Amino acid sequence: MSTPAATPNHCPADGPESTPATSTATPGATAAASATHPTAPPFAGQGVVVTGAGRGIGAAVARAFAAAGAQVVVNDLDGAAARAVAADCGGSAVPGDAASADGLAALVHSARGALARHGAELDIWCANAGVAPVGGADAAPEAWSAAWEVNVLAHVRAAELLLPHWLERGSGRFVATVSAAGLLTMLGSAPYSVTKHGALAFAEWLAATYRHRGLRVHALCPQGVRTAMLASTGAVGEALLAPTALEPAQVAAALLDAMAADRFLVLPHAEVADHYAARAGEPDRWLAGMNRLQRQLEQEGAL
Repeated sequence: MSTPAATPNHCPADGPESTPATSTATPGATAAASATHPTAPPFAGQGVVVTGAGRGIGAAVARAFAAAGAQVVVNDLDGAAARAVAADCGGSAVPGDAASADGLAALVHSARGALARHGAELDIWCANAGVAPVGGADAAPEAWSAAWEVNVLAHVRAAELLLPHWLERGSGRFVATVSAAGLLTMLGSAPYSVTKHGALAFAEWLAATYRHRGLRVHALCPQGVRTAMLASTGAVGEALLAPTALEPAQVAAALLDAMAADRFLVLPHAEVADHYAARAGEPDRWLAGMNRLQRQLEQEGAL
């Protein structure tokens, strides 16, 4: 949920610059089918895991990859929701925790097994699960802890498990659902804003460190998206995000387009690029504008 600044864009349990285009699909053994069949869907033969995919952005991303020919593993804490999305897109459901070290180890192991049964490897990891607790410096310690675990450390732990194989074979893709909050800020939620900046920083570090070894990284940064999380933001979300909110399917389409073009930043709301440039170029002016918006929301009772 972004102010002209940031956005919770994926449900808590459903959840989570450019370079020249090189190829549509991740290189590697499982891409061979696409190479021999020029008319194959762009991600044919690719194995994809999407966390927090029981609804919202995650579900839309899972469906988009399946429609593009990928074999998809749908993860969510809500097992029934994960199974419903998997059935809808012909994927495999692997419900469970996608944040803790033990939970991620189990998820990666089970996902590899599910993909292998369909002749695929784990080629693309979409770290989409996320939480958006409200509050500022006074937010409960549990809220800060949950935000760090799910929004940042889950990405780090997944990368730790995936990188050895990806680097050995010379290919792999890591998608981080960051939101515009990671580029800008989100009024009303310090834990979300801070940890989404952390998620972006880790994605940038991965790209800068491993690109020459075949790793491609994409940071998905939408503003308002019509999900249960946006609905839960109340007056703040209604005032700041609802007017320009996109459907989850639009966000998923933007992601696949950016991956095909090999772009790091994925900006479904084009105006975010201007906000990001203003923040970097004139930070004092940008902060003054954000503070005016904060005061306005306080006067309206939204914050």
